[in-house]
Amino acid sequence: MFKSKKVLLLLSLILVFALVAVGCSSPEAPAGGEEVVEGEVTESKTVLVVGQGADAVSLDPHATNDQPSSRVSKQIYDTLVEQDQNMALQPGLATSWEEIDELTFEFTLKQGVVFHNGEAFTANDVKFTLLRALESTHIGHIVGQIDPEGIEIIDDHTIRISTTEPFAPLLAHLAHTATAMLNETAVTEAGEDYGQHPIGTGPFVFDKWNTGDSIELLRNDNYHGEAPKIEKVIMRSITENANRTIELETGQIDIAYDISPNDVNRVEAHDDLILLRQPNFSTAYVGFNVAKEPYNDVRVRQAINYAVDMEAIVEAVYQGVGAPAKGPLGPNVWASNQSLEEYGFDQEKAKELLAEAGYPEGFKTTLWTNQNQQREDIATIVANQLGQIGIEAEISVVEWGTYLEDTAAGKHDMLIMGWTTVTGDPDYGLYSLFHSKSTGTAGNRSFYGNDRVDELLDLGRRSADPVEREAYYMEAQVIIRDEAPWIFTWSGEDLNGTQSDVRGFVPHPAGHHKLHGVYFE
Repeated sequence: MFKSKKVLLLLSLILVFALVAVGCSSPEAPAGGEEVVEGEVTESKTVLVVGQGADAVSLDPHATNDQPSSRVSKQIYDTLVEQDQNMALQPGLATSWEEIDELTFEFTLKQGVVFHNGEAFTANDVKFTLLRALESTHIGHIVGQIDPEGIEIIDDHTIRISTTEPFAPLLAHLAHTATAMLNETAVTEAGEDYGQHPIGTGPFVFDKWNTGDSIELLRNDNYHGEAPKIEKVIMRSITENANRTIELETGQIDIAYDISPNDVNRVEAHDDLILLRQPNFSTAYVGFNVAKEPYNDVRVRQAINYAVDMEAIVEAVYQGVGAPAKGPLGPNVWASNQSLEEYGFDQEKAKELLAEAGYPEGFKTTLWTNQNQQREDIATIVANQLGQIGIEAEISVVEWGTYLEDTAAGKHDMLIMGWTTVTGDPDYGLYSLFHSKSTGTAGNRSFYGNDRVDELLDLGRRSADPVEREAYYMEAQVIIRDEAPWIFTWSGEDLNGTQSDVRGFVPHPAGHHKLHGVYFE
């Protein structure tokens, strides 16, 4: 009964703040122009309109590593290796591969593949792509083990890729959208503007970017794989979750990514809509900037973990979708430590730790989030609970592109963020977020570093023995839990809604859903 009352109280708090937000909303907010959008949707049902929660930041795979951008890039580019719905490795632009030794793989490339600019795909493009990726501050860590001197072109359709040391997740990393194959001519000609003029080998060709609103893609009639079944894809940015559901209900979009838990019943009850839900590799967290006072003191971070009733918050905000997180990796990621001891809700313990750290009266801070309703709701409740131990937290809601840039630069105190372990391998879910070499744009926006964690994550990368790797990752997660650079929040579940006449849409657990197999009944 007590927990039910707490959840009702939290829901009431969210509602109060939501009403305030509605009162302050801009009258210039786009209403989703019915005449234009309806015209596109009904164009002989050859146009697929997809709504997601934010606009892409860049369509240069080396210039960003965010989900909205990757979801668009997935349609434009191909990778050497792919992972199917079960995360099993499958041929991509490489038809096969062979392990030469513990450092080297030889890849045989698919012949007859043509970039969108008409140039043939060869081993030269692979070498160019990987060398460029190594220089990227955003995704360099994904390919960082590749030896730039160890990329050897055998012939136009054969290439060897060596790492500087054994690197167990190499093939999985080569399936990441960040390692999509680029065309050197296109990149060179576009220069700094390449992210707005992408050229790939994928099933759709970039056509138009209406910044902040939509990205339009056209069918690639020269695609080397199964031909797309639709002529055009429009990826729309609809930041408000409720608006995305409304536009799905009214038929203005065909697929809505990331349905809000608040809207699950609405979609399920609608005769013309289908709700698809499945566990994914995502996790959400409240992070501390440990490079700043007072968060450089572990006692402050632990105090806030005790001060926040995250289980009740998740129940109130996510309403049965997903589950409270036990650690930095979701339960369906291999080597996730689901036996970690939770902090629990203990305000007196929180006050004791704050006093020990020299903050008996608390302090003022800021809590950043982007324009995402669940995150804004969590921020509201967290700020309220921190107020109960004397911490005055001001909430700052920041536009997505600016949010990524400024949190990478460490301008925040606390932030709410999410991460998807795209490869399904713990290396990607831990190295990017907690290794001291990954601070900033690479993913570690908590600016956390620990020598033993660094050592364990390095060992996990080098070992080919899964038993050894699991032991390293399990120990690293215990240390991360104790040092508390995060409040572990939520392990995710994919909620996607479609019109009932949509066929061939199969959500991918990494969140980068392929669209070229989609068609209308």
